[in-house]
Amino acid sequence: MNHYSKKDILRLVEEEDVEFIRLQFTDLFGNLKNVAVTANQLERVLDNYYVFDGACIDGFAKDNDTDMLLYPDLSTFAIFPWRPQQGKVARLLCDIHRPNGSPYEGDPRYILKKVLKETEEMGYQFDVGPECEFFLFHTDNEGEATTLSHERAGYFDMSPIDLGENARRDMVLTLEDMGFEVESSFHEIAPAQHEIDFRYGEALLTADHIMTFKLAVKTIARRFGLHATFMPKPKTDENGSGMHTNMSLSRDGKNIFQDPEDPNGLSKEAYYFIGGILKHIKGMTAITNPLVNSYKRLFPVKPVNGYTAPSYIAWSGINRTPLIRIPAQRGDNARIELRSPDPSCNPYLALAVCLAAGLEGIKEQIMPPAAVDRDIHKMTEEERREADIERLPHSLEEALTAMEADALVTGVLGEGVSRSYINAKRREWQEYCAQVSAWEIDKYLYRI
Repeated sequence: MNHYSKKDILRLVEEEDVEFIRLQFTDLFGNLKNVAVTANQLERVLDNYYVFDGACIDGFAKDNDTDMLLYPDLSTFAIFPWRPQQGKVARLLCDIHRPNGSPYEGDPRYILKKVLKETEEMGYQFDVGPECEFFLFHTDNEGEATTLSHERAGYFDMSPIDLGENARRDMVLTLEDMGFEVESSFHEIAPAQHEIDFRYGEALLTADHIMTFKLAVKTIARRFGLHATFMPKPKTDENGSGMHTNMSLSRDGKNIFQDPEDPNGLSKEAYYFIGGILKHIKGMTAITNPLVNSYKRLFPVKPVNGYTAPSYIAWSGINRTPLIRIPAQRGDNARIELRSPDPSCNPYLALAVCLAAGLEGIKEQIMPPAAVDRDIHKMTEEERREADIERLPHSLEEALTAMEADALVTGVLGEGVSRSYINAKRREWQEYCAQVSAWEIDKYLYRI
């Protein structure tokens, strides 16, 4: 993380010939928003004087007091490598405040910061590593997105089979130019599906990186005449895209999730953290899997080859089908991997509820049930019932009902923000239910 002062930013803008600065923030539903200012307005903006109408942002306040201020986080200054080299464009991620200077309670970045403050008070640092998957599809003659691709590549394939390799390479180089430490990139299981993994790090920085990552991937894809989508399940007969989320806590630079004496290499705190997440996962799912489409990844009608998306609430140290798995690396790299989130989620909210649930597990010493070391998808319903294995919410509507009933999850967001989120997502569900789909036409039109 950079530690820029106001003077540093002004100097960099002048030295690098930056002409426009984009002030960016994230709305309640994970959409990146921005306003551009010219370099000669920057000093005023750095004094937190940019005012905007919060009522025009989805999920934000609709009351009489809708004027809000953008407070740039100076550590997030970055120049966009894909913009012109003369008259460059840079960005600053911003926190949102009310006119009286208080943080706006509906700002997703602030919601994560609140939980991180509690973490810090407990003596911990929360570290996260996301695994972001996405598809690269063709665009049509008008430049609109399609779900078409000529490639047939699969897991770890390379060119000439992997037709997206050049685009993926440029994405990695662009991310590195913006300060990312990219650890790996490769073709995923489904045709046209890809993954780029960046370095494990502190949670707020990771959430910021996820938002920047999605912008960079979409921008570079467009340069290649492609459309990058983080939609969880764009094609019925292919695997969906997830955002497996690796998590650990550290104290004084030491990973407290490790215990070399434990068979799984995990400490009591790690087990309690798992216990907290398993306790609240149903209520968390509307945040980690926020779209109608999210549940078509988790519950496909006809599981495809290599399907491993988690549908059931369990954990394991040796296999990949449960909700939580323990990666093979141990010691300083000990961590837990939550496999249900998808890349359509708001990363600030998703990490906030994961952390809050895990911390409750530690505070209340919630031990998880016994590990399930079988392929849960191959178990019968009776076997799962005997093992007391519950499933995740089956739809967005079911997930919203669970969220509404979970005091921890709604408490993390706050009453007003939770209500705005649930109401908006319920409207989304109702709109979906009211649509007449192509499936219904194909199924019923000719026979009824």
